[in-house]
Amino acid sequence: MSDPGAVTVDPFAGFTHAQWATLAREYLLAGHLIDRAGMPHVMGLGGRDAMVAVAIDEWMGASPVYTARMQQALGFAGDDVATMFKGMQLDIGAPPEFLDFRFSVTGPTRGSFHLDHCGALMDVEPMGEDYVHAMCHTIEDPTFEATVCASNPRARLTPVHRPPRVPANRHPHCAWDVAIDTNADPRQLPEAAVAVAATNAAATVVEALAGRNGDDTGRDDYAGALDPDLRMEDFSSAALSVIAQEACVQAHLLVSSFAMAVARRHGDHAAATLCGRQAVGVAGTVARRLARAFGLDPDPVGLARLLALHPAFLPAGYLDWQVTRIPAAAEGAGEVVRCTLGGGPALEEPSGLPGGGLVWPRLLVDDPEVSVAVIAAVSRALEPRAEVVRVNPAGGAVAAWEVRVGDQVHDEDPDVTLTRFSSGADFVFQRTGRRQGAGT
Repeated sequence: MSDPGAVTVDPFAGFTHAQWATLAREYLLAGHLIDRAGMPHVMGLGGRDAMVAVAIDEWMGASPVYTARMQQALGFAGDDVATMFKGMQLDIGAPPEFLDFRFSVTGPTRGSFHLDHCGALMDVEPMGEDYVHAMCHTIEDPTFEATVCASNPRARLTPVHRPPRVPANRHPHCAWDVAIDTNADPRQLPEAAVAVAATNAAATVVEALAGRNGDDTGRDDYAGALDPDLRMEDFSSAALSVIAQEACVQAHLLVSSFAMAVARRHGDHAAATLCGRQAVGVAGTVARRLARAFGLDPDPVGLARLLALHPAFLPAGYLDWQVTRIPAAAEGAGEVVRCTLGGGPALEEPSGLPGGGLVWPRLLVDDPEVSVAVIAAVSRALEPRAEVVRVNPAGGAVAAWEVRVGDQVHDEDPDVTLTRFSSGADFVFQRTGRRQGAGT
């Protein structure tokens, strides 16, 4: 479909180094919120026990795969403790500041870390000690092991202390020792991770989207020593564009692992239902954060930028997502924002996997109701009067939607409200400079 005066939106056009750093932080936190969007619905299937079982498989399936990807992307693959800690610094399971990890390395095989702030703990502590124990013990033990397995299967983590906090308000929130025991039996890659590694998402190729700007003096990789005080600003714009896209891939891998975990226990229909509600909840919550972080205006220009910038529809190597602003066809009708989904590996995930290769882009095609709800949740986070309709695709596209600003103010979707229970929904990043007394 060709429309005179149509403008295709490049979400990253004109990005400064500071904006790339902001984006990388936001995308890492966005990935973490996926779990927060999905778990309440799992609890609806079978309570806390169901949540624990799915969460373990979800993170054990995704984290070893995306950890290895980030190591390769930023050139720091290795088998020592510093490599493990670098991976944690760039992991949606530990978004910077929200989970404020502090690392110390005493040698290639020894190190420790503690959390001065754990946003995940802040989310579950009000729910009681049983939930805290479930997260900080039952879920954390096997998932930590799976994550470090990507670097060294002989790594062992030993808690020094961890929640439930005794005394109340104990700081740091938890502390761990890490050692590589060369005499230990190597742990095997979890079966869940083997399945996730077989997805197209795991094979997605990410390339840098940015070059150096005048304000850009950062590093292009993470080779060399661990920086315990790492900030996104320490990387170049090119490296940050890779980190941001890898965070999007991490998110798709986590969704895929979540879908597989639910399908194994509750069937494919439950997996599709929960993934749809999860997608809506995180779509609106993350959109609200992005609109604030980048100062987007509630107009068609802002809507188009937000829809192009949202990590659910990225990276381009995984799905073909295009956002176009269409001039008003009639006087007073208002500009239209058109979103189109073309082909891509996301729509060709192996159907033989648990859950039938379910990922969010597949839901956008297969479930019109969910697709409209997802795009509406993104749009209404910025402009509550946004109206979304699914339209016939053209020009080889698989699916298409149009967004207009109407007259009616819509209430927030309940799944967005549920996701915003997490303290991550309104968490404010504060640290762009180095900590006082920190090394370089």
